[in-house]
Amino acid sequence: MKIVIDLMGADHGVLPVIEGVSRALENKSFSAVLVGDKDKATPFISKELASKVEMIHTQDYIKMEEAATEAIKRKESSIYLGMDILKNGADALISAGHSGATMGLATLRLGRIKGVERPAICTLMPSVGKRPSVLLDAGANTDCKPEYLIDFALMGYEYAKSVLHYDSPKVGLLSNGEEDIKGNMLVKETHKMLKAYDFFYGNVEGSDIFKGVVDVVVCDGFMGNVVLKTTEGVASAIGSIFKDEIKSSFKSKMGALMLKNAFDILKQKTDYAEYGGAPLLGVNKSVIISHGKSNARAIECAIYQAISAVESQVCLRITKAFESLKPSVSVPQSDQQNA
Repeated sequence: MKIVIDLMGADHGVLPVIEGVSRALENKSFSAVLVGDKDKATPFISKELASKVEMIHTQDYIKMEEAATEAIKRKESSIYLGMDILKNGADALISAGHSGATMGLATLRLGRIKGVERPAICTLMPSVGKRPSVLLDAGANTDCKPEYLIDFALMGYEYAKSVLHYDSPKVGLLSNGEEDIKGNMLVKETHKMLKAYDFFYGNVEGSDIFKGVVDVVVCDGFMGNVVLKTTEGVASAIGSIFKDEIKSSFKSKMGALMLKNAFDILKQKTDYAEYGGAPLLGVNKSVIISHGKSNARAIECAIYQAISAVESQVCLRITKAFESLKPSVSVPQSDQQNA
């Protein structure tokens, strides 16, 4: 299995990316292709690691402040070269660089799966249950039609079933209330269309994401990205509060020591690094978009996620799902008039 790793554009430079690749190679068997500035990468690559990876040199990359469309013009950029390698034979690509550039090039260079109107970013959210919830779209499509959300539901369902191995996953539609009548026009129209699918649970609220009420939560990319970043902010704030309180007294420090195992579990469930990255579902090969702030553990887990996606043939499964599960669903005329 060949996995392409974009070395460039991450917030903390090439070191965490290289360390993540090195750790993953210690635990999994795969061929790694590193694309980026060889001069920046070489000081951090040991002789042992150098013998295990292929290095494709380029100094150009799409900076965070640049428009995503720049990636189309810059054929020597790391993400463009990486996407070409993926298109021409590699199995998966991972990038912690410019997410917009990665999404745009994946759609243009790899193409959408037949029947998919818009690819979506799929991310895992912490849950009180044993398994995390799947949320999509997490930011690829800020303005959506009901038909797009139907695609997200199908892709999320198939990802949960095929890659995460959830039995009979249930899909919920994010709204401001559980009742069928709640939500804006987009949610109301999507709800009517999703009733055609056995996996549809109904509307869910924001708090339900973390309760494990459903396995997959569907929303437009604007709302999904707000939920994702809010969750990251809350988790970070809680962590800071705990640390400050623990340091405040000897009694607190002793209590924290006794609860160390519980705190470790909490950290593992709420640390984005443990989830790796966010798959871009709906394109013809596996692409994992990692957080710009990714540390070595996040890159390592993103590689494991890519390997699972390839081994489960998720792209093929989504293709078949769209052939068999996506009927011609339309909102009845009377419903449109009453909406």
